[in-house]
Amino acid sequence: MKITDLLKKESVELGVNVSSKEAAIDRLVDLMNAAGRLGNKAAYKEGILAREALGSTAVGDGIAIPHAKVAAVKEPGLAAIVVPDGVDYDAYDGSLSRIIFMIAAPDGEADVHLEALSKLSTLLMDPDFKESLIHAGSKEEFLRLIDEKEAGKAAKPKETKSGYRVLAVTACPTGIAHTFMAAENLEQKGKKLGIPLKAETNGAEGVGNALTKEEIAAADGIIIAADKNVDMSRFDGKRVVVATVSEGIQKGEELIKRAVSSETPVYRYNGPASSGEDSRQEGFGRSIYKHLMNGVSHMLPFVIGGGILIALAFLFDDYSIDPSNFGKNTPLAAYLKTIGEQAFGMMLPVLAGYIAMSIADRPGLAVGFVGGLIAKMGATFANPAGGSVNSGFLGALLAGFIGGYIVLFLKNAFKKLPKSLEGIKPVLLYPLIGILLVSVVTTFINPFVGAINDGLTSLLNGMGGTSKIILGAVVGGMMSVDMGGPVNKAAYVFGTAQLAEGNFDIMAAVMAGGMVPPIAIALCTTFFKKKFTDKERQSGLVNYIMGLSFISEGAIPFAAADPLRVIPSCMIGSAVAGGLSMALGCTLRAPHGGIFVLPTIGNPFGYLIAIIVGSFAGCLVLAALKKNLQSE
Repeated sequence: MKITDLLKKESVELGVNVSSKEAAIDRLVDLMNAAGRLGNKAAYKEGILAREALGSTAVGDGIAIPHAKVAAVKEPGLAAIVVPDGVDYDAYDGSLSRIIFMIAAPDGEADVHLEALSKLSTLLMDPDFKESLIHAGSKEEFLRLIDEKEAGKAAKPKETKSGYRVLAVTACPTGIAHTFMAAENLEQKGKKLGIPLKAETNGAEGVGNALTKEEIAAADGIIIAADKNVDMSRFDGKRVVVATVSEGIQKGEELIKRAVSSETPVYRYNGPASSGEDSRQEGFGRSIYKHLMNGVSHMLPFVIGGGILIALAFLFDDYSIDPSNFGKNTPLAAYLKTIGEQAFGMMLPVLAGYIAMSIADRPGLAVGFVGGLIAKMGATFANPAGGSVNSGFLGALLAGFIGGYIVLFLKNAFKKLPKSLEGIKPVLLYPLIGILLVSVVTTFINPFVGAINDGLTSLLNGMGGTSKIILGAVVGGMMSVDMGGPVNKAAYVFGTAQLAEGNFDIMAAVMAGGMVPPIAIALCTTFFKKKFTDKERQSGLVNYIMGLSFISEGAIPFAAADPLRVIPSCMIGSAVAGGLSMALGCTLRAPHGGIFVLPTIGNPFGYLIAIIVGSFAGCLVLAALKKNLQSE
């Protein structure tokens, strides 16, 4: 059945001016009735409103398709209005609906409404076709445009040999949730737009769904949605759009349209030093953040694995044997703690090494590693063996950036060397001179960085009850600001850095804050069902598991759909949990694990109370802010 078989001239109205969603529905119901499709106009309208109560039928991009399958309909039909100035139809993307089709289907017949809905959704994905309908000069032209589009006379999407017009690479610092959510969203948006897209994931387990040379050669454009550096050399000569991984989740359609646009400039690869730049030239702050996150993403497995092993050593030890040697009193505890300390001890060199590698590519790795080791040793010119100052995490971080930029300086300085010496640069000149220079600079700054660390440690240790509660609330709340984004990562990195310094209570507050958002949303979908759609309630059940596993990203779909209500609610709940964790004296030696490392937590019952109270606080605030779907 063709769309124009369902859409009569009498049920189309152009140039409509309506002030609300309700007024638009009334106008469409009148048109449907005028076309003779309805047996009971009031009952049909009730069916439309009942469907809207489950969630708005606005599909975004200026389009809405309300529909109902009820006994009040005599025969299947369509009605359409064009609202040039748009009307607020509660679209998920906040856009005003400019073209609205209404579908009527008799109860008990085949799913004509679903077939029509599918056809309309597919046709309206073409932005040019949508605009042509909006600007149609008459009802006859409106119907003719639909006929031509459905008959296939309009331009078909371009196909490539590989089948993909756009390719994407997604990567986040931890390589867990954001990476795969961005890839899934981009692929789904590509299907919606009729633009085949393949997404490569640079996740925690390595590269997944890798792009091939043939696919890259055939693609119209490339999207890099990443918060750490990826290999850009393979995209030389292609149109490249670079964005954050969060933009890959939230702005998929916009990125895809830019990737196929002729206005997007062609990327030119100028060597490893430019691999973090895009065609728009990244800002300094964004570049620094990506280098830092590259180090953090490689550091986390050492921190998490080593930290949990150390925590287990305390769990399996007997404090009464020798309190001064707690953690190594029994053979099993001693073995676990020794391994854990070795793994955890790699944290600082790995952080510095991969920051330097992000800046200067492979020649920066060894230089950064050594700089991180010098910072970890606390070496000074007065005491080269180290041990007299505590440079720690901050020192290693600085050493990574210093080492990376030293190697970049050496690369530029050695450009004029004869071609015959090219082979000795990476194996002799860069490591020899780079390691020497980074060691000298790091040794020089160690006393100053050590003084800063000692001052911060003294400040934290000297904090009274109220001050610590405030600190716990702040770092806990930060975990909910962007659910795995830069603010969340800043709080987490601060927690892991203090973990290395022996301040275990801060890490406890950080993890409590990160566990709350998914749990709070899951509780709200369970106890306040009328505020969520069926799909959201189903997703809410999964959030129980994600929250208990300390995966804050489970809250992202809800936050993206309703940020003004969800994010403040989660921040309040996380702040409550972080503050309570501090107030109850909870400590955490493991930097990850959620509820599964509960036995290794100091005051575990207090910690459970902090998480439960914080989660319910976030749940209740969200319930108060979010209206029932029926009332919307």
